[in-house]
This record gives sequence, structure tokens and C-alpha cells, in this order.
Amino acid sequence: MQIERAVCVRVRDGLHARPATQFVKLAKSFQSDIEIVRDGQGVNAKSSVKLMLLGIKENDELVLRASGEDAATAMDALSRFMETPDAGLDVGAPDAHASAAPSQETRPPKPSLSEEPRGIPASEGTALGPVHHFFHDPLKVERRQVHPDQIEAEILRYEEAVARTALVLAEERKRADLKPEDLQIINALIDVAHDAELVGQVKGRIGSGEDAVYATLAAGDDLARSFEAMSDPYIRARAEDIRGITRNVALTLLGRREATLADVAEGAIIVAEEISAWDFAKAPIGRIAGLLCTKGSSTSHIAIMARTHGLPAVLGYPGSVEALRRAKTAAIDGHTGEVVLDPSEWVVATFRARIDKEAEARAQLARYSHMEPRTRDGTLIEVAANLGSLSEIDAALKAGAMGVGLFRTELLFMERKVLPTEDEQADIYTELARAFAPHPVIVRTLDIGGDKPIAGIDFPEEANPFLGWRGIRMCLDRLDIFRPQLKALLRAATVGNIKIMVPMISDVSELKAVKALLDECRMELRNQGIPYGDAELGVMMETPAAALGADELAAEADFFSIGTNDLTQYIMAADRLNARLVNLNRADHPAVMKAIDLICQAAKGGGIWVGICGEAAAREDLIPEFVRMGVTELSMSPASIPRAKKRIIEL
Repeated sequence: MQIERAVCVRVRDGLHARPATQFVKLAKSFQSDIEIVRDGQGVNAKSSVKLMLLGIKENDELVLRASGEDAATAMDALSRFMETPDAGLDVGAPDAHASAAPSQETRPPKPSLSEEPRGIPASEGTALGPVHHFFHDPLKVERRQVHPDQIEAEILRYEEAVARTALVLAEERKRADLKPEDLQIINALIDVAHDAELVGQVKGRIGSGEDAVYATLAAGDDLARSFEAMSDPYIRARAEDIRGITRNVALTLLGRREATLADVAEGAIIVAEEISAWDFAKAPIGRIAGLLCTKGSSTSHIAIMARTHGLPAVLGYPGSVEALRRAKTAAIDGHTGEVVLDPSEWVVATFRARIDKEAEARAQLARYSHMEPRTRDGTLIEVAANLGSLSEIDAALKAGAMGVGLFRTELLFMERKVLPTEDEQADIYTELARAFAPHPVIVRTLDIGGDKPIAGIDFPEEANPFLGWRGIRMCLDRLDIFRPQLKALLRAATVGNIKIMVPMISDVSELKAVKALLDECRMELRNQGIPYGDAELGVMMETPAAALGADELAAEADFFSIGTNDLTQYIMAADRLNARLVNLNRADHPAVMKAIDLICQAAKGGGIWVGICGEAAAREDLIPEFVRMGVTELSMSPASIPRAKKRIIEL
């Protein structure tokens, strides 16, 4: 069977490394041959390298082709991936104190403290310390001719080197100091090592008589140059990943070990021409004060990892490499790109003052992480975390989350080729509940539609999937999917803090149907002799119909949680993914705020509590209004929790 379908890419910022890796992972789960065609150029969809080289941007129009027995299922899953804004991007919330990507538009450069040139500000923060030089020796090898009867053995030698290289990276994933973003990047590097395009080019060169080392470096250089020729800066930055992987495969073939950052001194600034994600993945991150490189950009993987860990970084430094090699100490400002080598006492004092000021600001905010957020009149507002996977638990706890206000269960389904079983779901929900006990954990039932790729569920073609067969509408039609999830949640409720929330409710009859189904699930578990617990049942208030019918819903529900993202979109009739409508898609619009107030008043009248789990929950300007309306729970990304608690305490 061969199928072809035109799709419009909705993945935010296009198919760069992380979503490309996830897309390829999904494509490889199918037996069919799959091709992506853009502007007449077609590539193998199971090669992340070729996929990134297409330079697929958000809103690009593509053609997907699948040929094989599972072509229809593959086409549905892959096209939905392409049409999902957050596909391949939801890897966990950053640390509450992690640096953000610096913005030169909003932060004017400070007066320079020296005549030395500025680099690219890649990760905010100021650092001062001894220099740890990290310059790799050039890896140059002569081409060695391989005899025809040795080619097969040489290819095998190359394959073993790739396997060992990938194994080293896989072992690094076990480190406790890595965050979800680090793991995603490491997984992307492993994918590059095994990529069909890269492997094919190396084997082709070996087949023509080149030795494995030369073939690996030459093929890597060719591919890296292809990336560097791309217009998109993020895609260009992936050249460093290609060169980093192929260099390490070549070193493995030569039986040599690359210099590592294992012996970096406490508080040192790493100075290098380039630090690959491979290098950084093996570094003792807690000992590093900052990063300074002559290569790289704010879109480099090293920049992303630095921001994740809150490390100041200046990349693309245009100064002398020899001067860097001679430097004993360095001062860098990741806000501005400012660099001072071997700074004078006056410069040292100035940088120390900056560092102290930044530390004081972080400490002031961090103090609020585990404070009880009560307003001046004593009202307690619970501040919880929005999560999508178990890997995000540690960041949420560190930030001071008072439970989980929204756990998105669709990621459990999207990452699999087959639907998760009741037992698998019960284990995950139980682990989540135990991690936050005794604080409440609100689990949203499966919220998918034609815009999200789920293997095993066939969705109809819909002109507007955001208004279509999705959320509770789909679940009530597919009890074979919904019933196991509800039973799994009831089993996890034995911990005592699980709450169930259903999305996309428009009519009270839908809520009543869920309540009846929960009763049936309890009876089934009782008959099977399986322990289960009580769980409150709430409604995610996100449709205008739910807002207008809030009084009736409040009589049936145990709580409301307002999803401001979709509520705003539906109230304003403005697609939240359409950049031209940003002036309409505002949670603070009077119409949206009136709808929120209406929901809060209905909750008060029905004697139930109300929370907010949309992005607006973290807005410092709106928190006072929400509290005034009667909201008693706010749920947000972990990084926003300390600031939200501070704002509540100030009320």
C-alpha cells in the first residue's frame, strides 16, 4: 500500500534537532518506507540528518509518502506529529534558576570594561575565575587504501566503533546531574551516530577503498559543510554535532581517547575553540563557572545546555585564540557577550559586584520556593506544577511545587507505537502520586484529537481538529481506551492524593457519563479484587459552553481548573497559533477575564474550589485578579513557581 498526504508543519520553530529526532524515532517504529518531500526534494524520513538538512520551518507545506503494510497508520501518526505545535519539544521544565536565552533587544549592552571584542551572549549570568584550557589537537589522518578483500572487515570495524561511541553516550544518560533537556540532546547525538545517511556515506567510502578512519572524518566533514550552508542558524549549528560524533568515532577507531573536562577545577571558566555537546555531557557541571568559546552561537547545543544549568556562556568570541591560550583568568558576561582576559583588579572588583548582585537576586527568589504562599489576609493559594512526564518531577519538587495541577497524560500515549496498558498507566500514576504526597496530583485524562499523533487511534480528517473529535468527546466514544485509563487512575488513588480532570467538556451530560463510567470501573476493580481509592472528579474549564454552563457543571463536579490557553482561544475565536492574531489572543482581554470570573462565581455558588492551569496562572500582573475572583490554586511550569509564590505573599 502506498499513501501520499500533504501536510502543513505546525511544529514550533520547525523540525530542528529535538523534534527531528523524535519524528525519526516515530517513523522508525513503522515498517513502511517513508519519505518527506519539500519543494520537490524528497528524503528518507528515518534519517534525522537528511530531515534537518531539508531545513523544514514552521508553516512549511510538505508531502508525506508511505509505502508498506502499516502505511496508513504511519501516515496518520506522522502527519499529526507535523501538525502538533509542541511535538518533540516537551522535555521538561527548566530549573527554576536556569538562565534564559539572552535578549539583546531588551537588554542594552553595558559599557565595555576593556578593549577586547565581545562575543555572542549565549547564556545569561556573570562569571569570573581561573581559565581551564580545553583545546583539542587537530585530528588529521592520511588516507589509507583498503584492499578489496579487507573492505568487509573494515566496515565491521567501523560499525563496532559507532556502537562503542553510542554506548559511551548512553552511559552518560545515567548521571544524576543531567536534566531532561540534556537527555534529549544526548539522545539526538546517539541518533546522529546511527543515522542512515551518515552511516551510508561512510560505508560507501570504505567500499570504494578508503580506510574507516579517513572515511568517517571525510563523510562527517561533507555533511557538516552541508549543514553550514543552510540559512537557518539553528540548523547551521548542528554541524558541530556531526563533527563531534565523527571525531569520536574516528578516535575510537584509532584507539585514542579524547581529552575530557573531568579534571576541571572548582569555579573555572572553560575556554575553548568549541565545546561539543559530547564534551559537555561528560563534564562535572557543578564545578564549572562559565564557558567561553571562539565558535558556536546561541542556538548551539552547548548554549542550550548552559542555559539549562544556569551557566554563563559567551560563544563566537572573535578575539585571538593565542590570547585565549595564554590567559590565566577570565571574566565573562553572558548578558552582553563581554569578555576580559586576565582582568585588572578594578575589573575583577566590578565583576565580583555583578556576581554578588546576581546571586542576591537568585537567593531572594529562591527563598520563596518552599515558602507557604499566603496573602496578607492569610488566604492560602496552592502553587502547583504542570508536568508531562515523570522526568520533570525533580525540577518541580526543587522549585517548591505544592503538588501537580496538571499532568498531561497524552505524552504517555504519543511516545509509543502501541497504547499503554492499564498496568503500565497505573504504575506511572502511582509513582507520580507518591512523589508529591500528600499534596494533590491532578491528572488530566487523555486530551488528544486530530492535531496530535497517537499510534493505535484513527482520527477522521477534520477541517478544524481543535473543534473536532477530541478530548472527552473521543474518550467517551473509545471506551476501550478510556476505561483502562480511569481504572489505572483509581488504582493509583490508593496513595490518597490523585484527582481526575476531564478536558474539553461542553455539556453536563458528558460529565455525568464520566461519573457513571467511574462507578462501573470501581465495580470492575472490586470484582477483580484489585485495590482502588477515591478520587475527586473535576472539569478543565476551557470551552465557552463550559463557562456559560458553569452553574450546572458545579453541581456535578468536585472542582474546576481553568485552562486559560484554550479558553482564550475559544472565547476570542482567535487561533492561538496564528501570529497575526496575537493582539486578540490575550488572557487579560476583558472578555476572557469576565469568563474566568463567571466560572469562579459558579464554583463559589456550587461549593467547590477553582484553580487555573493555563499559562496565565504564572502572570504576576494577573495573579492578584485571580485571587480576588476566588482562585485558590495556580499551576504552572516549575521555573515560574518561586516568582508566583513571591507575588502571592506580597498581596
